[in-house]
Amino acid sequence: MQNVTYNFFATERAVQEVTRIAKENNIEEPILRIRVVPGGCSGFQYAMGFDDTIEETDFVFEYPGLKIAIDQFSMPYVNNAELDYVMDFMGGGFTIRNPNVTGSCGCGNSFSCG
Repeated sequence: MQNVTYNFFATERAVQEVTRIAKENNIEEPILRIRVVPGGCSGFQYAMGFDDTIEETDFVFEYPGLKIAIDQFSMPYVNNAELDYVMDFMGGGFTIRNPNVTGSCGCGNSFSCG
Protein backbone atom coordinates (compact mmCIF):
# COMPACT_ATOMS: atom_id res chain seq x y z
CA MET A 1 0.00 0.00 0.00
CA GLN A 2 1.30 3.43 -0.95
CA ASN A 3 1.75 5.99 1.84
CA VAL A 4 0.74 9.51 0.88
CA THR A 5 1.78 12.54 2.91
CA TYR A 6 -0.74 15.36 2.90
CA ASN A 7 -0.09 18.99 3.77
CA PHE A 8 -2.25 22.00 4.38
CA PHE A 9 -0.94 25.44 5.27
CA ALA A 10 -2.38 28.54 6.92
CA THR A 11 -0.80 31.97 6.90
CA GLU A 12 -0.23 33.83 10.13
CA ARG A 13 -2.93 36.34 9.07
CA ALA A 14 -5.45 33.53 8.58
CA VAL A 15 -4.66 31.94 11.94
CA GLN A 16 -4.95 35.32 13.69
CA GLU A 17 -8.29 36.07 12.05
CA VAL A 18 -9.76 32.62 12.81
CA THR A 19 -8.65 32.82 16.45
CA ARG A 20 -10.05 36.38 16.70
CA ILE A 21 -13.43 35.18 15.41
CA ALA A 22 -13.33 32.19 17.76
CA LYS A 23 -12.62 34.45 20.75
CA GLU A 24 -15.51 36.77 19.80
CA ASN A 25 -17.76 33.69 19.78
CA ASN A 26 -16.41 32.33 23.10
CA ILE A 27 -14.81 29.29 21.47
CA GLU A 28 -11.89 28.41 23.73
CA GLU A 29 -10.15 25.70 21.70
CA PRO A 30 -11.13 26.37 18.09
CA ILE A 31 -11.26 23.61 15.52
CA LEU A 32 -11.69 24.99 12.02
CA ARG A 33 -13.17 22.40 9.68
CA ILE A 34 -12.42 22.82 5.99
CA ARG A 35 -14.37 20.68 3.53
CA VAL A 36 -14.69 20.30 -0.20
CA VAL A 37 -18.30 19.73 -1.19
CA PRO A 38 -19.89 19.01 -4.56
CA GLY A 39 -21.60 22.05 -6.01
CA GLY A 40 -21.20 25.31 -7.81
CA CYS A 41 -20.70 25.89 -11.53
CA SER A 42 -17.33 24.11 -11.71
CA GLY A 43 -18.05 21.01 -9.65
CA PHE A 44 -16.72 21.70 -6.14
CA GLN A 45 -16.75 24.44 -3.55
CA TYR A 46 -15.18 25.00 -0.14
CA ALA A 47 -17.09 24.91 3.13
CA MET A 48 -15.50 26.24 6.28
CA GLY A 49 -16.68 26.61 9.86
CA PHE A 50 -16.00 25.80 13.48
CA ASP A 51 -16.48 22.25 14.74
CA ASP A 52 -16.64 20.71 18.22
CA THR A 53 -14.94 17.41 17.46
CA ILE A 54 -12.16 15.86 15.47
CA GLU A 55 -13.00 12.53 13.86
CA GLU A 56 -10.52 9.66 14.01
CA THR A 57 -10.14 9.75 10.22
CA ASP A 58 -9.58 13.52 9.98
CA PHE A 59 -6.29 15.05 8.96
CA VAL A 60 -5.36 17.62 11.61
CA PHE A 61 -2.98 20.55 11.18
CA GLU A 62 -2.03 22.48 14.31
CA TYR A 63 -1.19 26.17 14.62
CA PRO A 64 -0.82 28.33 17.75
CA GLY A 65 -4.29 28.40 19.31
CA LEU A 66 -5.96 26.63 16.38
CA LYS A 67 -6.50 23.18 14.91
CA ILE A 68 -7.59 22.74 11.30
CA ALA A 69 -9.47 19.50 10.57
CA ILE A 70 -9.98 18.15 7.05
CA ASP A 71 -11.95 14.99 6.27
CA GLN A 72 -10.68 12.09 4.15
CA PHE A 73 -12.78 13.00 1.11
CA SER A 74 -11.61 16.61 1.05
CA MET A 75 -7.92 16.14 1.80
CA PRO A 76 -6.74 15.06 -1.68
CA TYR A 77 -8.47 18.12 -3.17
CA VAL A 78 -6.76 20.57 -0.80
CA ASN A 79 -3.36 18.88 -0.49
CA ASN A 80 -0.64 21.55 -0.35
CA ALA A 81 -3.22 24.35 -0.38
CA GLU A 82 -2.91 27.47 1.75
CA LEU A 83 -5.57 29.30 3.74
CA ASP A 84 -5.04 33.06 3.85
CA TYR A 85 -6.93 36.11 5.01
CA VAL A 86 -6.72 39.04 2.61
CA MET A 87 -7.81 42.66 2.83
CA ASP A 88 -8.68 44.71 -0.23
CA PHE A 89 -10.83 47.70 -1.14
CA MET A 90 -13.98 45.58 -0.75
CA GLY A 91 -13.07 44.42 2.77
CA GLY A 92 -11.51 41.26 4.12
CA GLY A 93 -12.08 37.59 3.57
CA PHE A 94 -10.59 34.13 3.58
CA THR A 95 -9.13 32.63 0.46
CA ILE A 96 -7.65 29.24 -0.34
CA ARG A 97 -4.73 29.11 -2.73
CA ASN A 98 -4.98 25.61 -4.12
CA PRO A 99 -2.38 24.19 -6.53
CA ASN A 100 -4.75 21.32 -7.43
CA VAL A 101 -7.36 23.56 -9.06
CA THR A 102 -7.51 23.21 -12.83
CA GLY A 103 -10.43 25.56 -13.41
CA SER A 104 -12.88 27.85 -11.67
CA CYS A 105 -16.11 29.63 -12.48
CA GLY A 106 -16.42 33.32 -13.23
CA CYS A 107 -17.74 34.15 -9.76
CA GLY A 108 -14.77 32.42 -8.12
CA ASN A 109 -16.91 30.40 -5.70
CA SER A 110 -16.38 26.97 -7.20
CA PHE A 111 -13.55 25.02 -8.76
CA SER A 112 -12.58 21.86 -10.58
CA CYS A 113 -9.60 19.57 -10.11
CA GLY A 114 -7.99 17.56 -12.87
